[in-house]
Amino acid sequence: MHERKIEIKKINPVELFGVNNSLFKHIKSFFPKLKISSRGNELTITGDEEVMDEFERKFDLIIQHFHKYNSLTENNIDNLMMDDGSSMISTDDGSETLVHGNGGVKIKARTLNQKKLVQAINENDMVFAVGPAGTGKTYTAVALAVRALKAKEVKRIVLTRPAVEAGENLGFLPGDLKEKLDPYLMPLYDALRDMIPPEKLADMIEFGIIEIAPLAFMRGRTLDKAFVILDEAQNTTAMQMKMFLTRMGMTAKFVITGDMSQVDLPHRQKSGLAYALDVLKEVEGIGTVRLGQNDVIRHSLVKRIIDAFDKMEAEERQKKEEYAEIKKRNYGKSTDSE
Repeated sequence: MHERKIEIKKINPVELFGVNNSLFKHIKSFFPKLKISSRGNELTITGDEEVMDEFERKFDLIIQHFHKYNSLTENNIDNLMMDDGSSMISTDDGSETLVHGNGGVKIKARTLNQKKLVQAINENDMVFAVGPAGTGKTYTAVALAVRALKAKEVKRIVLTRPAVEAGENLGFLPGDLKEKLDPYLMPLYDALRDMIPPEKLADMIEFGIIEIAPLAFMRGRTLDKAFVILDEAQNTTAMQMKMFLTRMGMTAKFVITGDMSQVDLPHRQKSGLAYALDVLKEVEGIGTVRLGQNDVIRHSLVKRIIDAFDKMEAEERQKKEEYAEIKKRNYGKSTDSE
Protein backbone atom coordinates (compact mmCIF):
# COMPACT_ATOMS: atom_id res chain seq x y z
CA MET A 1 0.00 0.00 0.00
CA HIS A 2 1.22 3.48 -0.90
CA GLU A 3 0.21 6.95 0.27
CA ARG A 4 0.11 10.29 -1.53
CA LYS A 5 -0.96 13.79 -0.62
CA ILE A 6 -2.64 16.24 -3.02
CA GLU A 7 -2.82 19.95 -2.24
CA ILE A 8 -5.89 21.86 -3.39
CA LYS A 9 -4.79 25.31 -4.52
CA LYS A 10 -6.81 28.49 -5.14
CA ILE A 11 -10.15 26.75 -4.42
CA ASN A 12 -12.21 26.71 -1.25
CA PRO A 13 -12.62 22.98 -0.42
CA VAL A 14 -16.09 23.65 0.98
CA GLU A 15 -17.24 25.00 -2.42
CA LEU A 16 -15.50 22.18 -4.28
CA PHE A 17 -16.80 19.31 -2.16
CA GLY A 18 -20.34 20.58 -1.57
CA VAL A 19 -22.63 20.76 1.43
CA ASN A 20 -21.80 18.06 4.00
CA ASN A 21 -19.04 16.83 1.65
CA SER A 22 -21.72 15.36 -0.65
CA LEU A 23 -19.62 15.85 -3.80
CA PHE A 24 -16.49 14.54 -2.08
CA LYS A 25 -18.40 11.36 -1.19
CA HIS A 26 -19.58 11.08 -4.80
CA ILE A 27 -16.00 11.36 -6.08
CA LYS A 28 -14.88 8.68 -3.60
CA SER A 29 -17.60 6.31 -4.80
CA PHE A 30 -15.75 5.92 -8.12
CA PHE A 31 -12.61 4.66 -6.34
CA PRO A 32 -13.75 2.03 -3.79
CA LYS A 33 -10.25 0.47 -3.70
CA LEU A 34 -8.68 3.70 -2.42
CA LYS A 35 -8.81 5.20 1.05
CA ILE A 36 -9.37 8.94 0.51
CA SER A 37 -9.57 11.53 3.25
CA SER A 38 -9.74 15.31 3.26
CA ARG A 39 -8.27 17.71 5.81
CA GLY A 40 -8.31 21.42 5.03
CA ASN A 41 -6.73 21.99 1.62
CA GLU A 42 -5.08 18.58 1.50
CA LEU A 43 -6.23 15.17 0.29
CA THR A 44 -4.60 11.97 1.49
CA ILE A 45 -5.01 8.89 -0.70
CA THR A 46 -3.86 5.37 0.12
CA GLY A 47 -3.86 2.35 -2.15
CA ASP A 48 -2.41 0.81 -5.29
CA GLU A 49 -0.08 3.07 -7.31
CA GLU A 50 -1.93 2.52 -10.61
CA VAL A 51 -5.34 3.33 -9.10
CA MET A 52 -3.89 6.43 -7.42
CA ASP A 53 -2.52 7.58 -10.80
CA GLU A 54 -6.03 7.27 -12.27
CA PHE A 55 -7.52 9.16 -9.33
CA GLU A 56 -5.04 12.02 -9.73
CA ARG A 57 -5.81 12.25 -13.44
CA LYS A 58 -9.57 12.41 -12.84
CA PHE A 59 -9.25 14.76 -9.87
CA ASP A 60 -7.19 17.13 -12.01
CA LEU A 61 -10.07 17.21 -14.55
CA ILE A 62 -12.47 18.06 -11.71
CA ILE A 63 -10.21 20.92 -10.59
CA GLN A 64 -9.96 22.21 -14.18
CA HIS A 65 -13.74 22.05 -14.54
CA PHE A 66 -14.27 23.99 -11.30
CA HIS A 67 -11.76 26.66 -12.34
CA LYS A 68 -13.48 27.04 -15.71
CA TYR A 69 -17.14 27.06 -14.63
CA ASN A 70 -16.89 27.95 -10.93
CA SER A 71 -19.36 25.18 -10.14
CA LEU A 72 -19.53 21.41 -9.78
CA THR A 73 -22.44 18.95 -9.70
CA GLU A 74 -22.77 15.19 -9.38
CA ASN A 75 -23.61 15.06 -13.07
CA ASN A 76 -20.39 16.97 -13.92
CA ILE A 77 -18.43 14.43 -11.90
CA ASP A 78 -20.16 11.52 -13.66
CA ASN A 79 -19.24 12.95 -17.06
CA LEU A 80 -15.66 13.72 -16.05
CA MET A 81 -15.22 10.16 -14.82
CA MET A 82 -15.98 8.87 -18.32
CA ASP A 83 -13.02 7.64 -20.39
CA ASP A 84 -13.29 10.75 -22.58
CA GLY A 85 -14.04 13.11 -19.71
CA SER A 86 -11.14 15.32 -20.73
CA SER A 87 -13.20 16.35 -23.76
CA MET A 88 -15.46 18.34 -21.42
CA ILE A 89 -12.55 20.62 -20.58
CA SER A 90 -11.61 21.32 -24.19
CA THR A 91 -12.16 24.80 -25.61
CA ASP A 92 -13.77 23.76 -28.88
CA ASP A 93 -16.68 25.65 -30.48
CA GLY A 94 -19.23 23.76 -28.40
CA SER A 95 -17.97 25.31 -25.17
CA GLU A 96 -18.66 28.88 -26.26
CA THR A 97 -21.58 30.83 -24.87
CA LEU A 98 -24.58 30.04 -27.07
CA VAL A 99 -26.69 32.90 -25.75
CA HIS A 100 -26.88 35.14 -22.70
CA GLY A 101 -30.02 34.32 -20.78
CA ASN A 102 -32.01 36.42 -18.34
CA GLY A 103 -29.85 38.02 -15.69
CA GLY A 104 -26.77 37.64 -17.89
CA VAL A 105 -26.58 33.88 -17.34
CA LYS A 106 -24.30 32.24 -19.91
CA ILE A 107 -26.03 29.32 -21.61
CA LYS A 108 -23.50 26.80 -22.94
CA ALA A 109 -23.32 23.24 -24.17
CA ARG A 110 -22.41 21.38 -21.00
CA THR A 111 -21.64 17.83 -22.16
CA LEU A 112 -19.65 16.24 -24.94
CA ASN A 113 -22.71 15.25 -26.97
CA GLN A 114 -24.36 18.65 -26.50
CA LYS A 115 -21.21 20.13 -28.05
CA LYS A 116 -21.57 17.65 -30.91
CA LEU A 117 -25.17 18.81 -31.31
CA VAL A 118 -24.06 22.45 -31.54
CA GLN A 119 -21.47 21.51 -34.16
CA ALA A 120 -23.98 19.43 -36.14
CA ILE A 121 -26.50 22.30 -36.24
CA ASN A 122 -23.78 24.72 -37.31
CA GLU A 123 -22.77 22.42 -40.17
CA ASN A 124 -26.16 21.08 -41.35
CA ASP A 125 -29.52 22.62 -42.23
CA MET A 126 -31.38 19.63 -40.78
CA VAL A 127 -30.39 17.75 -37.62
CA PHE A 128 -31.98 14.92 -35.63
CA ALA A 129 -31.19 14.92 -31.88
CA VAL A 130 -32.24 11.71 -30.17
CA GLY A 131 -31.85 10.80 -26.52
CA PRO A 132 -33.53 10.30 -23.14
CA ALA A 133 -35.18 12.92 -20.95
CA GLY A 134 -32.99 15.60 -19.44
CA THR A 135 -30.15 15.48 -21.97
CA GLY A 136 -30.69 19.07 -23.11
CA LYS A 137 -31.80 18.28 -26.68
CA THR A 138 -34.57 20.86 -26.85
CA TYR A 139 -32.87 23.40 -24.57
CA THR A 140 -29.69 23.44 -26.67
CA ALA A 141 -31.70 23.72 -29.88
CA VAL A 142 -33.79 26.60 -28.49
CA ALA A 143 -30.60 28.41 -27.37
CA LEU A 144 -29.18 28.12 -30.90
CA ALA A 145 -32.48 29.33 -32.36
CA VAL A 146 -32.45 32.42 -30.10
CA ARG A 147 -28.82 33.07 -31.05
CA ALA A 148 -29.64 32.82 -34.77
CA LEU A 149 -32.56 35.23 -34.33
CA LYS A 150 -30.45 37.76 -32.41
CA ALA A 151 -27.73 37.53 -35.08
CA LYS A 152 -30.42 38.10 -37.76
CA GLU A 153 -29.50 34.82 -39.45
CA VAL A 154 -33.23 34.00 -39.44
CA LYS A 155 -36.35 36.17 -39.26
CA ARG A 156 -38.36 33.97 -36.93
CA ILE A 157 -38.38 30.92 -34.68
CA VAL A 158 -41.01 28.22 -35.07
CA LEU A 159 -41.39 25.67 -32.27
CA THR A 160 -43.80 22.79 -32.68
CA ARG A 161 -44.88 19.54 -31.05
CA PRO A 162 -47.36 16.79 -31.94
CA ALA A 163 -50.39 17.08 -29.66
CA VAL A 164 -50.45 13.45 -28.51
CA GLU A 165 -52.01 12.77 -25.14
CA ALA A 166 -49.71 10.76 -22.83
CA GLY A 167 -52.57 9.07 -21.01
CA GLU A 168 -54.31 12.34 -20.14
CA ASN A 169 -57.48 13.63 -21.76
CA LEU A 170 -57.44 17.39 -22.30
CA GLY A 171 -60.41 17.48 -24.64
CA PHE A 172 -62.88 18.57 -21.99
CA LEU A 173 -60.73 21.28 -20.41
CA PRO A 174 -62.26 24.77 -20.54
CA GLY A 175 -60.92 27.45 -22.86
CA ASP A 176 -60.29 28.02 -26.53
CA LEU A 177 -58.07 25.87 -28.77
CA LYS A 178 -54.87 27.70 -27.75
CA GLU A 179 -55.62 27.24 -24.04
CA LYS A 180 -56.29 23.53 -24.57
CA LEU A 181 -53.05 23.03 -26.50
CA ASP A 182 -50.72 25.19 -24.39
CA PRO A 183 -50.07 22.39 -21.83
CA TYR A 184 -48.46 20.35 -24.63
CA LEU A 185 -46.19 23.26 -25.54
CA MET A 186 -45.20 24.38 -22.02
CA PRO A 187 -41.63 22.94 -22.12
CA LEU A 188 -40.91 25.17 -25.12
CA TYR A 189 -42.22 28.24 -23.28
CA ASP A 190 -40.05 27.29 -20.28
CA ALA A 191 -36.86 27.19 -22.36
CA LEU A 192 -37.63 30.56 -23.98
CA ARG A 193 -38.36 32.19 -20.63
CA ASP A 194 -34.81 31.36 -19.52
CA MET A 195 -33.37 33.21 -22.52
CA ILE A 196 -35.68 36.15 -23.29
CA PRO A 197 -37.18 38.69 -20.82
CA PRO A 198 -40.94 38.02 -20.28
CA GLU A 199 -42.18 41.33 -21.75
CA LYS A 200 -40.02 40.99 -24.85
CA LEU A 201 -40.99 37.34 -25.28
CA ALA A 202 -44.70 38.25 -25.13
CA ASP A 203 -44.20 40.88 -27.84
CA MET A 204 -42.23 38.48 -30.06
CA ILE A 205 -44.97 35.87 -29.78
CA GLU A 206 -47.70 38.46 -30.43
CA PHE A 207 -45.99 39.71 -33.60
CA GLY A 208 -45.18 36.21 -34.87
CA ILE A 209 -41.40 36.51 -34.52
CA ILE A 210 -41.62 33.46 -32.28
CA GLU A 211 -44.36 30.98 -33.06
CA ILE A 212 -45.25 28.06 -30.81
CA ALA A 213 -47.87 25.78 -32.31
CA PRO A 214 -48.97 22.13 -32.51
CA LEU A 215 -47.68 20.12 -35.46
CA ALA A 216 -51.06 20.00 -37.18
CA PHE A 217 -50.79 23.76 -37.77
CA MET A 218 -47.73 23.23 -40.01
CA ARG A 219 -49.66 21.51 -42.82
CA GLY A 220 -49.61 23.37 -46.15
CA ARG A 221 -47.00 25.92 -45.09
CA THR A 222 -43.50 26.73 -46.33
CA LEU A 223 -41.21 27.75 -43.48
CA ASP A 224 -38.66 30.14 -44.96
CA LYS A 225 -35.89 32.12 -43.23
CA ALA A 226 -36.80 30.38 -39.99
CA PHE A 227 -35.19 28.26 -37.28
CA VAL A 228 -37.70 25.44 -36.79
CA ILE A 229 -37.68 22.91 -33.96
CA LEU A 230 -39.93 19.84 -33.87
CA ASP A 231 -39.93 18.60 -30.27
CA GLU A 232 -41.18 15.20 -29.01
CA ALA A 233 -40.86 13.89 -32.57
CA GLN A 234 -41.18 10.28 -31.38
CA ASN A 235 -44.93 10.96 -31.18
CA THR A 236 -45.32 11.78 -34.86
CA THR A 237 -46.63 9.26 -37.37
CA ALA A 238 -44.65 8.57 -40.54
CA MET A 239 -47.04 10.76 -42.56
CA GLN A 240 -46.82 13.63 -40.05
CA MET A 241 -43.03 13.44 -40.13
CA LYS A 242 -42.97 13.53 -43.93
CA MET A 243 -45.37 16.48 -43.89
CA PHE A 244 -43.18 18.38 -41.45
CA LEU A 245 -39.84 17.73 -43.14
CA THR A 246 -41.22 18.90 -46.49
CA ARG A 247 -42.21 22.29 -44.99
CA MET A 248 -38.56 23.35 -45.21
CA GLY A 249 -38.06 26.59 -47.13
CA MET A 250 -34.98 28.48 -48.26
CA THR A 251 -32.39 29.51 -45.64
CA ALA A 252 -34.17 27.50 -42.94
CA LYS A 253 -32.75 25.38 -40.12
CA PHE A 254 -34.70 22.32 -38.97
CA VAL A 255 -33.94 20.53 -35.70
CA ILE A 256 -35.92 17.42 -34.78
CA THR A 257 -35.68 16.15 -31.20
CA GLY A 258 -37.13 13.05 -29.61
CA ASP A 259 -36.84 10.22 -27.10
CA MET A 260 -37.62 6.76 -28.49
CA SER A 261 -38.20 5.42 -24.96
CA GLN A 262 -41.26 7.67 -24.52
CA VAL A 263 -43.51 6.94 -27.49
CA ASP A 264 -47.16 7.72 -26.70
CA LEU A 265 -48.62 6.61 -30.03
CA PRO A 266 -51.30 3.91 -30.18
CA HIS A 267 -50.00 0.36 -29.87
CA ARG A 268 -48.21 -1.00 -32.95
CA GLN A 269 -48.15 2.36 -34.73
CA LYS A 270 -44.58 3.06 -35.86
CA SER A 271 -43.00 6.29 -34.72
CA GLY A 272 -42.34 8.83 -37.46
CA LEU A 273 -39.01 9.61 -35.80
CA ALA A 274 -37.81 6.01 -36.05
CA TYR A 275 -39.08 5.87 -39.64
CA ALA A 276 -37.27 9.09 -40.63
CA LEU A 277 -34.00 8.06 -39.01
CA ASP A 278 -34.07 4.84 -41.03
CA VAL A 279 -35.16 6.38 -44.34
CA LEU A 280 -32.85 9.41 -44.21
CA LYS A 281 -29.69 7.84 -42.76
CA GLU A 282 -27.83 8.02 -46.11
CA VAL A 283 -29.10 11.48 -47.16
CA GLU A 284 -26.29 14.02 -47.40
CA GLY A 285 -26.72 17.26 -45.46
CA ILE A 286 -28.69 15.74 -42.57
CA GLY A 287 -26.94 15.40 -39.22
CA THR A 288 -27.83 12.97 -36.43
CA VAL A 289 -26.66 13.24 -32.82
CA ARG A 290 -27.48 10.60 -30.23
CA LEU A 291 -27.36 11.64 -26.59
CA GLY A 292 -27.28 9.25 -23.64
CA GLN A 293 -27.45 8.97 -19.88
CA ASN A 294 -24.09 10.72 -19.52
CA ASP A 295 -25.67 13.86 -21.00
CA VAL A 296 -28.48 14.09 -18.44
CA ILE A 297 -28.22 17.49 -16.76
CA ARG A 298 -31.27 17.37 -14.52
CA HIS A 299 -31.27 16.09 -10.93
CA SER A 300 -28.85 13.18 -10.49
CA LEU A 301 -31.84 10.95 -9.73
CA VAL A 302 -33.05 11.33 -13.34
CA LYS A 303 -30.02 9.40 -14.60
CA ARG A 304 -30.63 6.61 -12.07
CA ILE A 305 -34.32 6.47 -13.02
CA ILE A 306 -33.41 6.14 -16.72
CA ASP A 307 -30.91 3.38 -15.90
CA ALA A 308 -33.53 1.50 -13.85
CA PHE A 309 -36.15 1.72 -16.61
CA ASP A 310 -33.61 0.66 -19.27
CA LYS A 311 -32.63 -2.35 -17.17
CA MET A 312 -36.26 -3.39 -16.66
CA GLU A 313 -37.10 -2.95 -20.36
CA ALA A 314 -34.07 -5.03 -21.34
CA GLU A 315 -35.18 -7.82 -18.97
CA GLU A 316 -38.71 -7.71 -20.38
CA ARG A 317 -37.39 -7.91 -23.96
CA GLN A 318 -35.25 -10.89 -23.03
CA LYS A 319 -38.24 -12.67 -21.44
CA LYS A 320 -40.35 -12.05 -24.56
CA GLU A 321 -37.58 -13.38 -26.80
CA GLU A 322 -37.19 -16.48 -24.61
CA TYR A 323 -40.96 -17.04 -24.61
CA ALA A 324 -41.10 -16.66 -28.40
CA GLU A 325 -38.25 -19.15 -28.79
CA ILE A 326 -39.96 -21.71 -26.51
CA LYS A 327 -43.25 -21.22 -28.38
CA LYS A 328 -41.47 -21.70 -31.70
CA ARG A 329 -39.81 -24.92 -30.51
CA ASN A 330 -43.07 -26.30 -29.11
CA TYR A 331 -44.92 -25.43 -32.33
CA GLY A 332 -42.27 -27.29 -34.31
CA LYS A 333 -42.68 -30.37 -32.12
CA SER A 334 -46.47 -30.40 -32.49
CA THR A 335 -46.14 -30.15 -36.27
CA ASP A 336 -43.66 -33.03 -36.36
CA SER A 337 -45.99 -35.27 -34.29
CA GLU A 338 -48.77 -34.77 -36.78
